[in-house]
Amino acid sequence: MFKFLKDVVSGSGAGVKDLPYNIGEPYSSAWGSWTHSRGTSKDDGSPVSIFSITGSNANDGHLAAARNGVKRLRTVRHPNILSFLHSTEAEISDGSSTKVVIYIVTEPVMPLAEKIKELGLQGTNRNEYYAWGLYRIAKAVSFLNNDCKLVHGNVCLESVVVTPTLDWKLHAFDALSEFDGNNELSTGPMLQYEWIVGSQYKPMELAKSDWATIRKSPPWAIDSWGLGCLIYEIFGGLKLSKTEELRNTASIPKSLLPDYQRLLSSMPSRRLNSSKLAENCEYFQNKLVDTIHFMEILNLKDSVEKDTFFRKLPTLAEQLPREIVLKKLLPLLASALEFGSAAAPALTAFLKMGAWLSSEEFNKKVLPTIVKLFASNDRAIRVGLLQHIDQYGESFSAQVVDEQVYPHVATGFSDTSAFLRELTLKSMLVLAPKLSQRTLSGSLLKYLSKLQVDEEPAIRTNTTILLGNIASYLNEGTRKRVLINAFTVRALRDTFPSARGAGIMALSATSSYYDAQEIAARILPNLVVLTIDPDSDVRSKAFQAVEQFLQIVKQYHEKTYAGNGTEVTDSGNTSLPGNASILGWAMSSLTMKGKPSEQTAQAPPKSISPLVSAVSNPSPVVSDIQSTPLVRSASSGVDIADHYMDDQPAPVSPTSTDGWGELENGISGDHESEKDGWDDMLPLEDEKPSPALSNIQAAQKRPVIQTKPPVSIPRPKSTSHVGNDADDDLWGSIAAPAPKASAKPLNANASATLDNDDPWAAIAAPPPTTRAKPLSAGRGRGSKPAGLKLGAQKINRAASTQKF
Repeated sequence: MFKFLKDVVSGSGAGVKDLPYNIGEPYSSAWGSWTHSRGTSKDDGSPVSIFSITGSNANDGHLAAARNGVKRLRTVRHPNILSFLHSTEAEISDGSSTKVVIYIVTEPVMPLAEKIKELGLQGTNRNEYYAWGLYRIAKAVSFLNNDCKLVHGNVCLESVVVTPTLDWKLHAFDALSEFDGNNELSTGPMLQYEWIVGSQYKPMELAKSDWATIRKSPPWAIDSWGLGCLIYEIFGGLKLSKTEELRNTASIPKSLLPDYQRLLSSMPSRRLNSSKLAENCEYFQNKLVDTIHFMEILNLKDSVEKDTFFRKLPTLAEQLPREIVLKKLLPLLASALEFGSAAAPALTAFLKMGAWLSSEEFNKKVLPTIVKLFASNDRAIRVGLLQHIDQYGESFSAQVVDEQVYPHVATGFSDTSAFLRELTLKSMLVLAPKLSQRTLSGSLLKYLSKLQVDEEPAIRTNTTILLGNIASYLNEGTRKRVLINAFTVRALRDTFPSARGAGIMALSATSSYYDAQEIAARILPNLVVLTIDPDSDVRSKAFQAVEQFLQIVKQYHEKTYAGNGTEVTDSGNTSLPGNASILGWAMSSLTMKGKPSEQTAQAPPKSISPLVSAVSNPSPVVSDIQSTPLVRSASSGVDIADHYMDDQPAPVSPTSTDGWGELENGISGDHESEKDGWDDMLPLEDEKPSPALSNIQAAQKRPVIQTKPPVSIPRPKSTSHVGNDADDDLWGSIAAPAPKASAKPLNANASATLDNDDPWAAIAAPPPTTRAKPLSAGRGRGSKPAGLKLGAQKINRAASTQKF
């Protein structure tokens, strides 16, 4: 027991070497005989404050008072009282003599006088900060006097310190004693160490050592006088030198003056109780005190009060002292959000305050809280995070996004709320660049493939926009599998005009990722159909895109098949005239802050409601998008390229098509053999067309478009009505299965036999440099009636329910 009590008073260390803290530079001021120094922990380097006092021997009176202060500080706990961490008493020898030193280690603090000079507050900001600080000290004194029946004995400027969060805290407990007012028979001093208190801070009865009067007075009488001294020193800016200076009230605020005078009443029984000062003082009723007080008792407030408070907080924060907002309010708000006591509107204020920090402080004080909030199940919190992701998303590291943020954000892709699904989609514009290739291709693209067939047209449109923006972050293999199929098989066939327009612009923006074979065989056939789209904006984009891709193919031809072997400058990545604004348009559509498109005709609607309301009488020719098989949710381990291959195999194409959707690319047919219909075609002998070719050309020359409603848009793999007559099928007479990868190139002489009326002559493949087996009559160039055979197959497939 004796050892325990000794440790409580003097600590367990035998010397300064045993102190688990490093002592740093001292401050210029401290209370009494103490020295206040900066310090750090030897374990983790965290900052602390170290108070030390030295005596000539163990029986020194100042050391005795210091031991009392250590014991009191260790046992008295209150939010407005300095937090005790460690203490020790050591003997230090300087050669000729031995000195005794007592160390107290506390939370990191700074003398109030030095902090006031550092902040340099003026006017209203100064008054609000002083009011908040005095309010905290008044609460601490009230706790000692009224709750603990203790008397501090020396409340003054030097007995107050300031934490890094700018909280004022009371310390200097060396003279602290119990109030024994009930012991009327006692005649000895009530304050054992009152002699260490400066005479200028002593009230009349204490200066005269009138203990009988002191015991008859209320417990707060002595410390209320000390509060008056503190108020004078704070507003006067000078340390009190004699008691008479307290009569100078010129610097005291008018709203505080009546209470100041009551604190310094000459009659102890009439002095103002510190609890009454904290509760009723008019000076303490300001925005800063009310705001911080509300935050500190947030758990006691109901949801309506919280919601009202946090909606006003962003505006209120601009009116408060910036330093206090960042160092006090921001940590309180972060703690409230992490532990769930703050409502979702608090997130707006939290991010606004965080924007006032430097980048380094933002990463240290704000980002950790945001990362934790992404794991919240509160839908309102998730919505708030996604709505403001552009404010903090760039500050995330790639590892944090990939491992901690994205797994929680991805749950929004499958949310029942369309609004949350779209916000999740938009957030990928910021997060996708920080995702690993494994996450991009193994997770994100699976979610985007589902969103491309979402019931909301705005989500389908924005999914296509997002794919166009993140294409540069995909590896080459993923781009080959995904982009063309996503933009042509799905986007260009969408019933929503803006979705089709987005598909065209996405193709144009990503034109550098496609080779000439893909452009000729898979992109141009799908784009040409949209040149007669019912929507004028879609038609305009389609014409520009066709011109762009034809230019790319033409330049490829000039480079590859130039007769003299000289290469033409490669401009295969040439974009549309307005292509430079495509990414800006997509970002503007997604984040609402990008630059407007240079061509207003290309800009899609920027909100969900107009997009949804714009859908009316969708064209039946694109209705097959609704029957496109979706990704199997059970096949989470299957590559994204296999999710759209459930019902039928993809046709052979110049590049791999095992990626996005049904990969028919508008070239589909029933194969009767392993050959693709091109190997059995004979070379052309003369320029005279065969009877079969004459029939096909006659069918192509007929004004088919004028006989059909304009909404019936011929598209690849259209499910629109096909007539019994082969001549009425625009695709039946010219449709052909995609060439196999092993197919031989076209005969160089075949191009010379093309008829001027052949509608495919303008986009026919350039002549190869090596001799290959020529085309057969499948396209109207040979002697076999293969064209009619292919046309019949197309009719049978598209209108299988009709009888011939």
